[in-house]
Amino acid sequence: MYTSYYHFNEKPFGLTPNPAYLYLSDSHREALNHLRFGIEQREGFILITGDVGTGKTTLCRTLLSQLKGGYKTAYIFNPILSVKDLLKNILEEFDKTVPPNKTKRDLITDLNKTLLAFYQKGLQSVLIIDEAQNLSIEVLENIRLLSNLETTKHKLLQIILVGQPELEKKLQCHDLRQLNQRITIRYRLSPLSLLETSEYIHHRLIVAGPSCAVRFERSAIKTIHHLSKGIPRLINQLCDRALLVGYVAQKRNITRKMVKKGYQALRPKKPFPFTTLRWAGITAGLLCIIALGVYLKFRPTSNSLFVTKRQAVTLDEHLSQKAPLWGKPQAHLYESPAGGPLRHESH
Repeated sequence: MYTSYYHFNEKPFGLTPNPAYLYLSDSHREALNHLRFGIEQREGFILITGDVGTGKTTLCRTLLSQLKGGYKTAYIFNPILSVKDLLKNILEEFDKTVPPNKTKRDLITDLNKTLLAFYQKGLQSVLIIDEAQNLSIEVLENIRLLSNLETTKHKLLQIILVGQPELEKKLQCHDLRQLNQRITIRYRLSPLSLLETSEYIHHRLIVAGPSCAVRFERSAIKTIHHLSKGIPRLINQLCDRALLVGYVAQKRNITRKMVKKGYQALRPKKPFPFTTLRWAGITAGLLCIIALGVYLKFRPTSNSLFVTKRQAVTLDEHLSQKAPLWGKPQAHLYESPAGGPLRHESH
């Protein structure tokens, strides 16, 4: 969408691993050197780990592009396989046709013959397994057995395991102790520093369009590094969204504000809090029940109300007659029983 506006030949921050866009940070350069050294010295097993998005797959493809003359390579990127399926994939990566209904033993025999044929031609065989943290313990143990395919002087197969830090923990388990002991070279990729993040962004801009018409402000780059923690994949996502925001605003100067706006677009929307509302409703219901119980316990009874009213009426009658309710005895006038004249008595 924005490629022509910024004078790009293609999108500079795509998520597909592309060796053309490889930026060799200090960590990536050192990891590549470890790989080349281990392969040249036929060290057997090499382990490369790194967090999600640190560029492991790009590093693998870069290595494959460099291993041309004198090498036969097999690259496995979907390792959620059984032992037989893994052996079939390796043979197919070595351009071998695998007949159906082959047993595991047959596949290992075919692989050994294939590797011996490569060795006799002066070719070195390299197996790279990406996302190796997904391999089961059974498959990892069978991969160890592949390292037993060797001549009296050299290993026939160089095996590189690439994965997330969980792979290191998996290799520490008791069942894989033999495999763990055979790993002679280990390296973990690190995130990019602030300076490397700036160089990384400008490197990809130039590769995508040598005459590109866009500029990332220093504050924008600082914000990208802060939000991405130096992870290349997250840097790509942030830069891509920031360029889109700039395109919509018809601006070729990418600011910190644009980066933050693009970041908001990347954040997952929070789901409606149905659970919170449910518990709020339950709480309100309990409070109503408690309030009703308190009211029923302490409300005045009908009898007490009647007595109170009766007392009030009696008091009114006495007040209307101006008769005191207490004090000295008073004289009263009574009518005689015979209807005679009134007489005066004292109580």
